[in-house]
Amino acid sequence: MSFADPLLEKAFQGLFENSVSHGVHVRAIRVSFTVHPDEVMIIYEDDGIGIPHDQKEPIFLRGDGTHSRIRGLFFVRETLDLTSITIVETGVPGMGARFEITVPKGSYRSLKGHE
Repeated sequence: MSFADPLLEKAFQGLFENSVSHGVHVRAIRVSFTVHPDEVMIIYEDDGIGIPHDQKEPIFLRGDGTHSRIRGLFFVRETLDLTSITIVETGVPGMGARFEITVPKGSYRSLKGHE
């Protein structure tokens, strides 16, 4: 049973598709989270080729030439932005992509036993 907005599922699908399409040699994808007093930080990481420093922001632009699919990274950022969730790429080029997704307090709720 999912308690997340259906668009969140589509956003993560876009991240998975991006890893497979552009990570070249992705063998592992890891998703984790950390709860902070004012936010939840979701970390999405793959072990692909990573993203060059000069492309970390352009990858989120509409029609940048490499990510113009319906569930490209532009779609991912726009979808998350609808619910005040932010996403940035913070990985080290050559060591995989790393996306930090910040969910502000009030935009999530804990399930009993998972607090």
